[in-house]
Amino acid sequence: MKDLIWKKDGKGERADPAIMAFLAGEDVLLDRDLLLFDLEASAAHVKGLRRIGILNTEESSRLLDGLQLIESEFRDGTRELDNHFEDGHSAIESWLTEMLGEVGGKIHTGRSRNDQVAVALRLYMKDRLKRLQAICTQIASVLLRRVKTEADIPMAGYTHLQSAMPSSVGLWLAGHAEAFIDNAELAALTTHWLDASPLGTASGFGVNLNLPRKAVAKDLGFARLVVNPQYVQNSRGKVELQALSVLSACTLDLRRLAWDMSLFTTQEFGFVKLPAKYCTGSSIMPNKNNPDTIELLRAVHAVVQGAQSEIASVLSLPSGYQRDLQATKAPLMRAFSKALQALGLLPGLLTGFEWQTERMCESISPEMLATDRALEMASKGIPFREAYKAAAVEGEKISAEKIAQSLASRVSPGGCGQLETGLLQSRLSALKN
Repeated sequence: MKDLIWKKDGKGERADPAIMAFLAGEDVLLDRDLLLFDLEASAAHVKGLRRIGILNTEESSRLLDGLQLIESEFRDGTRELDNHFEDGHSAIESWLTEMLGEVGGKIHTGRSRNDQVAVALRLYMKDRLKRLQAICTQIASVLLRRVKTEADIPMAGYTHLQSAMPSSVGLWLAGHAEAFIDNAELAALTTHWLDASPLGTASGFGVNLNLPRKAVAKDLGFARLVVNPQYVQNSRGKVELQALSVLSACTLDLRRLAWDMSLFTTQEFGFVKLPAKYCTGSSIMPNKNNPDTIELLRAVHAVVQGAQSEIASVLSLPSGYQRDLQATKAPLMRAFSKALQALGLLPGLLTGFEWQTERMCESISPEMLATDRALEMASKGIPFREAYKAAAVEGEKISAEKIAQSLASRVSPGGCGQLETGLLQSRLSALKN
């Protein structure tokens, strides 16, 4: 590890490698995903220092050119963030000093690693939430596109995993579509909520420089400031938990959808056939064709829940910055990485699977029409409880025509006979605009 930016020349003991490795933790590895955001914030900070005369035009130009070169080299792999450094923040300052001499050391004027990491993480979360919103809208689009041609395909509806009423592919598809529209809207709302710049609050007390915080925030694309320096530090972890709550809503719906697909692909159900690329075989049983992809998609919610629990457990802290907050970075980034990877597979999976319509029709039995019969009698004036008892004991033969009639008669808004997908499409279109 190179000279530590916080060590004072000629003072203090030599850094103990084992202790320094513990203190640094995963920072260098994690900061590879944060470095571009840190560079972006550093460039905005340089422009701010130029605005108030801390840097002259030549100094700010050299620093901005240096930051641009570092970004270019990091993107193409010729510059690496490795364990020579404590973290990405110290690496940027060290690289600039090597390139530019003492002017490189001026970049840290008026800021602390505390507000550096806070701004990089907010930029990271804005980026990842926008990706999440885009994936959710894509998933919903695929589901609604299938509704257009498959809405009236019958399938058995279940409660308690027991046969309940005739349902339709349209109802199933639209139900999952609405879930992901909700999730996309939630991602957009949360992006707006955390769209505030902490840069310029330094270690949590402000600085004796009139930093142009609003102008720097605007340069970085933030809508407003996190005003209070203490709250910048107190919001660490809280903001991450809120971002993860959105991610958790998405992976919860992913888990439920994957569970449905897992059941539907069994021989007992036989409703769905998956494309071969989403399945694997057994190492010992030649007859097996396992839906491993959807099973692992089911497991991703556990990663997000674990991250939420991990961060919440860290946050038993007093006001101000505490080093414990370093431990909130890894779970946040691990959860977003895994969940976005998993959700990114869903549009292809939902486009490619096939319905086994003959088996789906066979799954609807005569007794599943009992609720329709009870409501039909009730609509003619018979008290519902009497109709309920009469319908429960009646029997009739099932036919494709009766199933189609049952689905078409479900005209309460959102039901099989009136899916109201136009309302869902309008919400989806608003998200895309």
